Amino acid sequence: MNIADVKKELSSDEKVLENIFKIETLYKKYKFIVWIIVIGIILFFIGRNILQSMNEKKLSEANSAFLTLQTKADDAQSLAILKEKNPTLFELYTFRQAGKNKDIEALKTLTSSSNAIVADASKYTIAALEKKPSDSKVYKEMSLFSDAYLAIKAGDIKNAKAKLSLISSDSSLSMLASLLKHSTIKAK
Repeated sequence: MNIADVKKELSSDEKVLENIFKIETLYKKYKFIVWIIVIGIILFFIGRNILQSMNEKKLSEANSAFLTLQTKADDAQSLAILKEKNPTLFELYTFRQAGKNKDIEALKTLTSSSNAIVADASKYTIAALEKKPSDSKVYKEMSLFSDAYLAIKAGDIKNAKAKLSLISSDSSLSMLASLLKHSTIKAK
């Protein structure tokens, strides 16, 4: 080893020590802020885990209540738990039961739901049960088809054809729509 190598090695060691002293100085100057950030990060993760476990417990209770309602539809306690723990699932369950039981009053209540799908499906179901025309976004083509059928029954063939022509050719109802349209031609 020559003297140049030794000087070079000492110089690099000095730079490392100098950097360590700079870091220590910065730490002493900003120690309070560093600890606040570290504690904040720890509290964030602890809080997130607590909220996540509370949410999982809430969903578990709602699922348990829903499963109970599948076997005992009139269980008031399970209905209350489902309504409290998972309002969206409660609305879907209520919609299913109201449709199954043809309960127009319950469906009318659901038309003001914050869930747009439940509200729209409830309006469509009420119209179908009352055999009235409907305007549904969820059941758009089904709504057009039933409106056309009601128009045919009322003798309004022109309106029925207009409704049936709005059903897309790639819809699963297109074959039925063309059959119904064909039957209106023969009905003339």
